Amino acid sequence: MNGDTHKRARTSGQLLALLAGPRVRRIGQLAVDGALVALAWWLAFVLRFDNGIPPRYRDLLLATLPLVVALKVVVLALFGAYSKLWRYVDQRDFNSLVRAVVVGSVAVIAATFVLAPGRVDPPRGVIALDLLLTLALLGGARFLVRALVVERPLRGPLFERAAREVLIVGAGNGGQQVAAELRRNPQLASAPIGFVDDDPRKRGMRIAGLKVLGSTDDLPRILDDTKPDEVIIAIPSAPGLLRQKVVTACRERQIPVRTLPTTFELLSGGIELVRQAREVRVEDVLGREPVRMEIDRVGAYLRGRVVLVTGAGGSIGSELCRQIARVGPRMLVLVDNAETALFEIRRELEQERHFARLAAVLADCRDATRMREVFLEHRPNVVFHAAAYKHVPLMEENPVEAIRNNAVATRIVAAAAGSAGADRFVLVSTDKAVRPQTVMGASKALAEWAVEAAQSRYPGTRYAAVRFGNVLGSSGSVVPIFRRQIAKGGPVTVTDPRMTRYFMTIPEAVQLIIRSGDLARGGEIFVLEMGEPVPIIELARNMIRLAGYEPGVDIAIEIVGPRPGEKLHEELFNPDETPRPTAAEKIVCAARAPIDPAWVDAVFARIEELAYTGSSGDVAAAVAELAAERWASRGDSSDAQSEPRPAEGKATSL
Repeated sequence: MNGDTHKRARTSGQLLALLAGPRVRRIGQLAVDGALVALAWWLAFVLRFDNGIPPRYRDLLLATLPLVVALKVVVLALFGAYSKLWRYVDQRDFNSLVRAVVVGSVAVIAATFVLAPGRVDPPRGVIALDLLLTLALLGGARFLVRALVVERPLRGPLFERAAREVLIVGAGNGGQQVAAELRRNPQLASAPIGFVDDDPRKRGMRIAGLKVLGSTDDLPRILDDTKPDEVIIAIPSAPGLLRQKVVTACRERQIPVRTLPTTFELLSGGIELVRQAREVRVEDVLGREPVRMEIDRVGAYLRGRVVLVTGAGGSIGSELCRQIARVGPRMLVLVDNAETALFEIRRELEQERHFARLAAVLADCRDATRMREVFLEHRPNVVFHAAAYKHVPLMEENPVEAIRNNAVATRIVAAAAGSAGADRFVLVSTDKAVRPQTVMGASKALAEWAVEAAQSRYPGTRYAAVRFGNVLGSSGSVVPIFRRQIAKGGPVTVTDPRMTRYFMTIPEAVQLIIRSGDLARGGEIFVLEMGEPVPIIELARNMIRLAGYEPGVDIAIEIVGPRPGEKLHEELFNPDETPRPTAAEKIVCAARAPIDPAWVDAVFARIEELAYTGSSGDVAAAVAELAAERWASRGDSSDAQSEPRPAEGKATSL
């Protein structure tokens, strides 16, 4: 008995699958269109003659009806009218339908006048009415299916209220796509109720069937009037201040807020757009306009080349690998001494991003022999040196490793690149290398000097360093620390209420690095124009509010005092450096006089000896003293700072 039941169920399922198949669907669409074409032809005769169709034209109608239906359905098929589900038709499909109907009418005119069945030609009024009626009926049928199935899906016997009502900030393309997605997907159990947009031309207008209720300045009133269950920010390029305004108004009313991905993240749209909406993150409300670049354009110089990335498993290095893979290098060489991190980035590139032209090299950049082997084996054209230690307190406790990994390793890799004939070498640096007061900052300042010295020794390679501030979401960022503290209920620890830092996102940092590699002519230090520095205490307050709490009420903020050597305000330029514009927007060059390679050799000898025998404070103080000596040796004359140093044998474009 159970076997018979299962057999009948399987047979029924197969029948349903057959009925839902593309062949049956096309036959159904053909049948509906054939009936509508016939109806249009008949109505054209009925409407043409007020007192009934004369007998001779009635005979003409009956004689030509099969021909008209066959011709028009064939033309519709040739124009692809049956290659798409009607629920998904769009403006392009309607344009194609208009062309098909016009061509079909012309074909009918030619056939009826040439063949002249019944030796009577159809009246011109009938032909004109038929064209209009055919277009109206065929287009109306498709519009009706879309309206009923997609735009306003039935949720029961009556159009019931959606489980969640959504207010959309932004009535542009992103907002309209969100509204359409909410309407066409009943499983989302959400419905749009209106737009908020700052464009005065849209105020009070209806867009995609929804009214623009006001601007973001009116948001408190709109929220109180409409009482939405959720707000979605549908402006991928929205500035941080606008996002902050929306989040603040919604948090006061305990209304959840989501945002579409930023321009960096939004790689696809369409029916997945709403599913890509996420919680608002701290980088969304920093208030600084993010730098946006087209990676396919700015990274074109990497296409078809061998590119090597050190620290490939780190936060910056892994993002470098992702974006470089998009450009299409001939080979991508991943170098890291952390086995798990290297395994993960290789697995991601091969299995998730389908990029297989890579080599994973487990190696330590501090090993000069191993680095020479790697470079001679793969002969990279472009090198991005992102391997570094970045945790300031940990480096204070381990000054030897900080100097060896950040400074000595940079010198080794830079020399290996020059010896192997690499075209370009880009060092990932930090603003902590400016007037260094910690071991980590001192080690990165030494790394910059090593790269400058390498330019003199290997003039065939274009060396450059890229200097930027804190990177949100990286392993050395304060943001993950604040997030963990908030998750535990606080307190959130801030070193000093006056402390400020420059911030940028990981994609911004990586695009700056890649763009700088193209700008490099030899020996430059590139810096991102990072806008105004962000007070750390404001960052903490924003993160607490984004988590749904009130600073000082639900989550306490505790001032713990600065750590040894920690500066209240980071700088982007040393005293002997002058900002110079470059060909790239938002990127400047820190121009300074040439460095003496012999002086760099002496500095490294002194610092390495001190790192092995002295304290962390001695190392940082020694590097700061050496940097001050270097600045003083240039004097206060503007001559040394007036022009950036051109590369040997090369013209500079800066």
